[in-house]
Amino acid sequence: ELAVKDGLTGLHTHRALQARLEEEILRAARARTPFSVIMCDIDHFKSYNDRYGHQAGDAVLRGVAAELAAGVRDVDLASRYGGEEFVLVLTGVQKLEARTVAEQLRRSLEAKVFDLGGGVTSKVTASFGVAEFPAEGAIASQLIRAADERLYRAKHAGRNRVVHD
Repeated sequence: ELAVKDGLTGLHTHRALQARLEEEILRAARARTPFSVIMCDIDHFKSYNDRYGHQAGDAVLRGVAAELAAGVRDVDLASRYGGEEFVLVLTGVQKLEARTVAEQLRRSLEAKVFDLGGGVTSKVTASFGVAEFPAEGAIASQLIRAADERLYRAKHAGRNRVVHD
């Protein structure tokens, strides 16, 4: 189980994500259907650890992971990419629909009050980048790069936003 599930968040691991991306690319290429990748990063994550301690940071990671997992379908994949970054794979979903999913997730996170433990609560925001197979990448690394570049642009445009083009 730990080979495919992250011990802290319960989401799929980076390794499981890579395997799923390869499967999705083969399936989508055969069926000539798109799928989308959403990369998400918690805004100012380091501040939760610095201000409230690492247990609070872990609570934020678990809470964000739960929101992301609840916001996608069972056929989709929610994974922890590393640190405070997450990647979602939306099967059979074009980029504009994926942008809508990302925006719903962004709003859901923005509205939620996170319990950091010890009676401390906080709001959390995240930034998102969206990319689509095959239009923006024919291999996994190209898709991840496209989503990551858009995530980077979301961060530099002020955070707490979705960038899809």
